[in-house]
Amino acid sequence: MSLNIIDLIKGQLGPALVSQAATQLGESESGISKAISALLPAVVGGMANNADKPGVLNAITGAASSGILGNLLGGSSNNSLITTVLSAIFGDKVGGLVNAISSFSGISNSSSSSLLNMVTGATLGSVGKYAADNNLGASGLTSLLGDQKGIVSSLLPAGLSMATLGLGNWFGSDKVDAIKEKVSVSSFDAPKIDVNRGGNTHVNVNKNDDNNEGGSIWKWLLPLLLLGLAAWFLWKQCDKKPATETTTTADSTAVVTDSTVANVAADSTATAATATATKTDAEIDLNGVTIKGYKGGMEDSMISFLKSGGYKNAADDAALKGTWYNFDKVNFKMGSSTELEAGSQEQMDNLLAILKAFPDAKIKIGGYTDKVGNEASNVKLSQARADYIKKWLSDKGVGAQVLDAKGYGSEQATVAATASNEERKVDRKMAVRFSK
Repeated sequence: MSLNIIDLIKGQLGPALVSQAATQLGESESGISKAISALLPAVVGGMANNADKPGVLNAITGAASSGILGNLLGGSSNNSLITTVLSAIFGDKVGGLVNAISSFSGISNSSSSSLLNMVTGATLGSVGKYAADNNLGASGLTSLLGDQKGIVSSLLPAGLSMATLGLGNWFGSDKVDAIKEKVSVSSFDAPKIDVNRGGNTHVNVNKNDDNNEGGSIWKWLLPLLLLGLAAWFLWKQCDKKPATETTTTADSTAVVTDSTVANVAADSTATAATATATKTDAEIDLNGVTIKGYKGGMEDSMISFLKSGGYKNAADDAALKGTWYNFDKVNFKMGSSTELEAGSQEQMDNLLAILKAFPDAKIKIGGYTDKVGNEASNVKLSQARADYIKKWLSDKGVGAQVLDAKGYGSEQATVAATASNEERKVDRKMAVRFSK
């Protein structure tokens, strides 16, 4: 039996990530889950339908060493690999797909677009890792993707088809959707559906089948088959694996580039991101030494990336530029660039320990703000805070591993200045990224 790529990807899109996405995007968890359940088959179907395109294959291959799985929520924004694939598989239909998913799940268009990037990133990263682990070349990838054509349409939620998503009739998806829709129709009123071994579906609209011995069998057999199909689909949707260690939390997902500038209120505390009730401290192995940090948080994600060989195998700085790791606990006192709030020191010590454990690794530091206050002042404050962390690390003996520190102000801020202070926390953060 051929590999079901969707089962492979679900390991990256578990309940923890759904909760984090709901918090970051301001949506309900049910709406996020519903959107993902529709987006995942659509994205995999798009790749399967374009498995022979070099751009798609190259993006999958490149994703294997990009570290994209380590920062799905934030790392999927403005990622060139994701942009290339979406353009290749959906073209000018991206907008229609986003609108359809938004209407189906009850979330905003912007949230739908963010989830499309996230699901595409999870797909690229998962398939790319599988291909690398199993030494699949271009022909092997094409074959793997082609094998998905027979299953992706059947995994769309009831009431959706490739056609209703504005993607046309991929893989004869109208036939599969027609079968799914019968689940909600009374078996007495519904036309009989006969499926032959060749996969062709024939709909018999003649209800008077009392004289047809075969038809009498279908009266009881068809509802059982449809009920089984519905039960299998629901089981597959609920069978979600926990997110892997490379999945980052809501506070470690904002991705910025070195050319971006971020906004910080003059009185902001530069928090790592929104703290959630689901985050708990865990013991993280650092080459035989145990440190404490959030499971899936900054330390866990950085160590997992370093241990995976992602840093060592990155060809140059460009391959690392897209993934930033936000501090979960390092906060500055209001208006200050030299005084940390209580509880910040532990994570500073953890970062120092990571750099000492991996002396070949180099980082850059970034400071970001929300949209409140004078931008020039915000940039200045964020720069001072980034410089503070760089100096502190230098004073501890790892200065050669810190290549740069920069304050970006509010360019990456997404929450309106009129929002509450609590809501704007997501934009006030300090972060690090690996560099060459």
